[in-house]
Amino acid sequence: MDRVPEPELMESAEQARVYAEADFSESNSLFVQLFRHHFPLLAPRHVLDLGCGPADICIRFAENYPDAEVTGVDGAEAMLVFARDAISQSPAGKRIRLLRNHIQHVNADKYDVIISNSLLHHLADPHDLWRAVRRLAEPGAAIVIMDLMRPSSEAEVESIVATYASDEPEALRRDFYNSLCAAFTVSEVSKQLSANDLTELSVEAVSDRHLLVYGQLEISSEF
Repeated sequence: MDRVPEPELMESAEQARVYAEADFSESNSLFVQLFRHHFPLLAPRHVLDLGCGPADICIRFAENYPDAEVTGVDGAEAMLVFARDAISQSPAGKRIRLLRNHIQHVNADKYDVIISNSLLHHLADPHDLWRAVRRLAEPGAAIVIMDLMRPSSEAEVESIVATYASDEPEALRRDFYNSLCAAFTVSEVSKQLSANDLTELSVEAVSDRHLLVYGQLEISSEF
């Protein structure tokens, strides 16, 4: 099945609300678990979450790593409204800051950990993400990026939506369907990593609908 791109930003207030109120605890918990699995001894200091959305993973990282300062970046103000509210209710909220920006234009600090969940499939040019990783990572930085994985057929897309989102609002089911169609395959992501000189990173399927990119940069972070 060919990829069908979708809009990069969730700029609709209603779309952002539905997404923020959805229960992504299973996949977000999996994200943190996979980070711990691949970096069991790491104590993150400066964490960058690209495409942070409503900041649930920012909060999970800050709560799980008490010495970490977490920066969340998202281009959609509608999404950051919910992120600010969630952070204000977290005991770890003082160690989280939010930036509204497109990832192409983030040129701030260097980070020893870069994470991202469900951003890649939104990008018109997926290389924007890998350029940002190269530009913003310290040498030796830990990288963990999870995203949806495009199924092989429309029938498989429909099956996955029915399995995991049958009880969700119609708007969320529609977004989930479109996101699966916009996602990349493991093979495509592997080629993206090679094209951006990030071959020290690995990519693999970690569920029937998710892929994971992970590894540690050993080369200069200058792009």
